[in-house]
Amino acid sequence: MAQSVGIKDVARVAGVSVGTVSNVINRPDTVGPGTRARVLSAIDRLGYVRSESARQLRAGRSRIMGLLVLDMGNPFFVDVARGAERAAREAGLGVMVCNSAQSPGEEAEYLSLFAEQRVRGVLLTPADATGRNIAAFRRHDIPFVLVDRVAEGTTECSVSVDDVAGGTLAVRHLLDAGHRSIAYVSGPPSFNQVRDRRTGALAALAEAGLGPEALRELPTERLDVAAGRDAGARLLGLSDRPTAVFCANDLLALGVLQSLFAAGVSVPDDLALVGYDDIEFAAAAAVPLTSVRQPAATMGALAAGLLLEETGAGASAGAHEHRRVVLQPELVVRRSSLAAR
Repeated sequence: MAQSVGIKDVARVAGVSVGTVSNVINRPDTVGPGTRARVLSAIDRLGYVRSESARQLRAGRSRIMGLLVLDMGNPFFVDVARGAERAAREAGLGVMVCNSAQSPGEEAEYLSLFAEQRVRGVLLTPADATGRNIAAFRRHDIPFVLVDRVAEGTTECSVSVDDVAGGTLAVRHLLDAGHRSIAYVSGPPSFNQVRDRRTGALAALAEAGLGPEALRELPTERLDVAAGRDAGARLLGLSDRPTAVFCANDLLALGVLQSLFAAGVSVPDDLALVGYDDIEFAAAAAVPLTSVRQPAATMGALAAGLLLEETGAGASAGAHEHRRVVLQPELVVRRSSLAAR
């Protein structure tokens, strides 16, 4: 019922003009107490709810920020969303969270939805490696900030973690533990993060005087637990099985751990394991997982702050210059990689 009631209905019941109803809603101090009381009574009787979206479209300033991530099933992106939502709420804005499910097609659909809704701006972790989706979205002149991805140009901001450094930390740790043959469960090679973590792993091997052949890559189509279990099965089938595994994220590592556990392979005694992201489940795994920590909530909050600054909202409003913020990762060592060799 409330959705079908308009401002004209309120004016008719209160016996006033539409302009008077508008003044009561937006500038109540300009309306006399008696008239204001009649209008408020009519609003209450009819259950009238102001169309905030229509008001925002007329003003040209939405109070909604879009957030489009790769996988809301990954706790890493939940933490990114939490940080962004907190920063947006402090500025009086809300966040519309969408999940591309690592699909360029779904990403394109959600970006079109954001354009239709004329959101204030978008925080985006791209799924489309070609850049076509971003290029199409630019035509709508809606500001956006890349999250967990470095901006390649100067037309937008980005907040990311140095994934090359993260890959180096992970593999250097395994090398220091005595491992000389390491598998990399990598995820889709089209993702920049996957490639950068591999680059870091190779850099650590080079530091130790080892060539790229010391890194046995096991690519997967997705970055989830099921893909990790599949990679673990392939790992178990290798005749020259590596002694350690570095995974491109913690969900892959947890899937690998499940496969190894089912096959009776001991972690870390038979095979050491390192993940990436340091999600909450990493520490709670059957064998607590060594992981490269990304400050996910901080990334979300910083990205939202840059978007708020660019769109003139909140305490950060003002002169804006596009910039790339690159945070540093941290290695968190747990039992999954601590066997003596």
